Formats: sequence, structure tokens, C-alpha cells
Amino acid sequence: MEHRVTPEIRVFATLSGATSALARHLCAGALEATRARGRFAWVLAGGHTPEALYRRLSDRYAHRFPWAQTEVYFGDERCVSPRSSQSNYAMARASLLRHVPVPRPSIHRFRGELRPPSRAVAEYARLLGPLPTQRDRGHALFDSVLLGIGPDGHTASLFPGGAALHERRRTVVAVPRSGQPPFVPRLSLTLPALASSREVVFLVGGAEKAEAISSIFRSLPQGTMTRPASLVRSQGPTRWFLDRAAAALLPGAGASAR
Repeated sequence: MEHRVTPEIRVFATLSGATSALARHLCAGALEATRARGRFAWVLAGGHTPEALYRRLSDRYAHRFPWAQTEVYFGDERCVSPRSSQSNYAMARASLLRHVPVPRPSIHRFRGELRPPSRAVAEYARLLGPLPTQRDRGHALFDSVLLGIGPDGHTASLFPGGAALHERRRTVVAVPRSGQPPFVPRLSLTLPALASSREVVFLVGGAEKAEAISSIFRSLPQGTMTRPASLVRSQGPTRWFLDRAAAALLPGAGASAR
């Protein structure tokens, strides 16, 4: 499948501004997807940054977003209980999923509590099915993939120099060693799975991410394994919603902030 490498960058004065714009974008995209295909397949990000986005969607968009036609997936998960404070699912449930009418069978979490983690990998891979081939033109596993980055440039649970970055056929892998806290094993979608999307959207805020953001964009179009987020592709656009602090080292970022 054809994948695009030229990013679309939008810089906002604050993370709140980026979050508001992204909420509008996601709602419009979800409505378009459900009109065109009858469902919106959305991959959620973990970590702390998207919490405000999820809370805004559950509040301002509770009656505008096509929740009943939304299928929820996760980009990665920690190998912990779904009730753990370290669980991406627990965060998404508390800030979004318990407040909106997504049908329970349409919420597809990684079962990070399974041992060994390979059981959860196999289960999620069966759920997703095979990667689309060149013949499957116009088909994608996901409509929109939401991602963040760490200060080291990792995204999902794809860490710099990790073996998972070399995966080309599987959709899901176990990541035995985390490169960032919490230092627990992870489950993650692979680069090919993320690329089987109609768009990828990054939401990034904070000065601690500025060096990684600058390095990511300097490495394009090839990308680099030392900044895994630079390797993420999509069948459609890859969009970046940044606050001014995260974009501080990009040329002209201050002048373009909204």
C-alpha cells in the first residue's frame, strides 16, 4: 500500500488549544467515516497527554460524535491489570470510555494481564486479521490512529533501537523491555499495523519533547530508528498537533502558533 511521509504540522500556543482543535478534527473525521463506511475504527494512545483530549470528547462531543458506530482499539498496553494505574485502558476508560455510548463489544483492549504476553499478542492479532495487501487498495485496518511521543522519540511501545522496529509482517508484538517508565513489559502495534490507517495523528506537548520533535522532522523522509516516531507512516496524511513548547526548535514555529 502507498504510504505518505510528508507531515502536516499544526502548532498551537498551548496544549489546550491543540487538544481543542484535535477534538474537532476527530469528530469531523468520525462522522465522515461512518457516512462512507458505516463505522469509525479508532486507535487510542496511552500516557498522560491524551487524557485532556478524551475528557473533552466525553464532555463537549458526547452527543455529536458517532459513538455507537465507533470501534476502539489501542496502540499499546503495559502488561498489567486493566485496573492498574499503569494501564492505558484504565486511563482511557476513566477519562472517556465510561462516559460515552461506545458499545462494549466495540472496545478492543489488549489483555495485558495474560501470561505469557504472547497469549495477548496472538489474541489481538486474530482480532485485527491480516495486513492488507497491494490488492486490497482502499482498505485499511484503522480510520485514525492517535499517537504521542516520549522524550526519546518513541511512540506506542516502539522504543529506539528495539527489535520491534524491524517487524514487517506481524501486526502486534510483545516488547519485553521498556525504554521508559514504567519499566514493565509491553504489547504494541507494529509499524506495518500503524501504517494500515487512513491517517495518523500525533498530539505532543511540552518543552521536554522539543529536541525529539526537531530530530524527528530533520530525519524525514527516511526516518531513523533512534526516533521511532519518525518511522510511522499512513495511507493518508500524518498530522502533528503540537503546542508551542514542543515545537520550539522547529523553524518558524513561534510565528505559526495559533
